[in-house]
Amino acid sequence: MRDKIKICFIYMMNAIQAGKIYTGDHPKFKEYLNRLFVVVQEILEDRKELVLGIIGGEAAWEDEIFFNLRGKLGLLIEFLEKNGIERIIFQQGLRFEELREFIIFLTRVKRQQKISEQEYFSLHGIQNIRAGKLRTMVKGEAAATEAEETLTRYETSVRTVSSALNVVLEKEDVDYLDLRFNILGIMEDFVGRHQELLNLVSVKRRDLVTFVHLLNVTLLSMFFASKLQFAKDDVLDLGIAALYHDVGKLYISLKVIQKESKLSEGEFLQVRNHPLLGARILEGYKDALGILPIVVCHEHHLRYDMTGYPKSPYARKPHAASMMVSICDVYDALALKRSYKKDYPPEKIHELMMLEKGKIFDPQLLDKFFQFMGVWPVGTLVTMSDDRVGVVRTVNDIDIDQPSVQVLAPENAGEVVDLALRPDVRILCSLNPQGDGARYLPLIGLPEPPAPEPGEAEDEEADLE
Repeated sequence: MRDKIKICFIYMMNAIQAGKIYTGDHPKFKEYLNRLFVVVQEILEDRKELVLGIIGGEAAWEDEIFFNLRGKLGLLIEFLEKNGIERIIFQQGLRFEELREFIIFLTRVKRQQKISEQEYFSLHGIQNIRAGKLRTMVKGEAAATEAEETLTRYETSVRTVSSALNVVLEKEDVDYLDLRFNILGIMEDFVGRHQELLNLVSVKRRDLVTFVHLLNVTLLSMFFASKLQFAKDDVLDLGIAALYHDVGKLYISLKVIQKESKLSEGEFLQVRNHPLLGARILEGYKDALGILPIVVCHEHHLRYDMTGYPKSPYARKPHAASMMVSICDVYDALALKRSYKKDYPPEKIHELMMLEKGKIFDPQLLDKFFQFMGVWPVGTLVTMSDDRVGVVRTVNDIDIDQPSVQVLAPENAGEVVDLALRPDVRILCSLNPQGDGARYLPLIGLPEPPAPEPGEAEDEEADLE
């Protein structure tokens, strides 16, 4: 029985993952759901009900806590805790359709609609499943602020990205369902929030900055694809391709780039050829990841004007996905503050990238990207010509120079100024959230960043890749 309970937990995690990725009628969702249904039915042959719980962040059944399953069930535990579920009870008489509706409720309805379990269960005929809430917080225990929760989730996402990339670097097997589930969760949490994350996150550790960058490129690529109205599966496919686009450089960094002595001619050539190396690495994961990551990895340094590297014997433009990831890659590389380079303000990034329109970047895709992002993305702190400071709240896709700005100071705080309707007011410049804009962060619910460490150097150069 104990082994069946373990399998039940694992199959429940798989069913929830599939429920988030596929539609309710998709064969893959039904396949994973049926596995869970069969094992639950086997357990219920000998008992009236099956109670599965989460206690102290661990999977539990009756009086037993499965500490050794934490590694395998981390995604399930995190998902249930996020949704406020402490226990799930299955009763004899459980029908397949009840289980299907329950998983759909957990993965979609609960997060999107304000409806109670009782209302949903009654409407959908769920009679043999009950879901209990997590214990309420001890009185006096302070709830984490929204900013703290966002930062915690973001840091978890960075670790997820690191793990997904290290699996490939170590030539281990990729769990496709886990990967898509994780990428989907990251997208739901953060897509479209690039500037907000820049306001909140300051990365000083060099061993993390690459993973932060790859996470940001993944998010930007999925945002771009979703705004272009790609299908959900295609958005996820592009996100996964973006995640792995620099796997060749990561591999070399483990072997060559960290070397203290001067690189040999062969090692320098290896660094230059990291797109080819990455594509070869991903070729071994074609069955799990598909073709697109290989294509994007190989082409992300090819330019729209057919220059760039690696040189191709074929006279053809790079794939549209490669061009999209290239735009997102350069945008975040310029925006992200690192210990060895400055971060560029949004207006400067727009200026620099538009200079490369038709050269590095596909003109139509670049125009579309900034139509969606704006010159000043949502969340950007700005000073206006009327001497007030505000935060960009919406982008104007007709005129990207004229977003709507919510005033923060010094007067009429809270007023929203639609610059498209106010020709007398314009944005002068953005404020760096790690510099002049830091004192305004508490006005938008974010903490001021810590003071820079003494001797922290900044390089004035940043390359357009």
